[in-house]
Amino acid sequence: MIRLYNVLKDSRYLSDAAEETELLEAPENDKETELLEAPENDKDGEPEENAGLNKAIDTYRKLIEKKDGAEGLSEKEQEALENRIKEIETREVVEKVEVHEPVEIPCEKNKITIGPPTLTRFEKARIMGARALQLSLGAPPFIPIPKTARISLDISMEELEQRVIPITIRRVLPNGDFQNIPIDYFQK
Repeated sequence: MIRLYNVLKDSRYLSDAAEETELLEAPENDKETELLEAPENDKDGEPEENAGLNKAIDTYRKLIEKKDGAEGLSEKEQEALENRIKEIETREVVEKVEVHEPVEIPCEKNKITIGPPTLTRFEKARIMGARALQLSLGAPPFIPIPKTARISLDISMEELEQRVIPITIRRVLPNGDFQNIPIDYFQK
């Protein structure tokens, strides 16, 4: 390893780059650096409270005025625009999102509350694929093997139709709440 390093050092791959190049120093208080820095303060020297909201309102106003074209806004339209902007300004700004702990929604009396009452095509495909893999790896079937079955997928399809696979489907809501549904709760 050391020999390889010495060989590469002698060639140009690992030459001392610091000796060959000169370092550039950053200019101090240059006009260009002042222009690149983002203004954090407004005219009074205090940070602007709702800079994002003000920018959004200005953009909204420009879009509405541009939509009407060269004609401009009538007094009614201008008044409606100002009322809409006041409504937007009075909205509550959510700054902190509370953490939601996922909760299980119970299956009461075979009632499915999340999603359709039948298996979706994606759930069917996932169940049949997983069960076919199990069967092909030597798992015992839950039904007598039909004479028409040629591959493990045929057996898993028949097991799914008879609802004998001991599987539970978990359906999840966007907020994290979920429902565990046994396969025999689904309609055929």
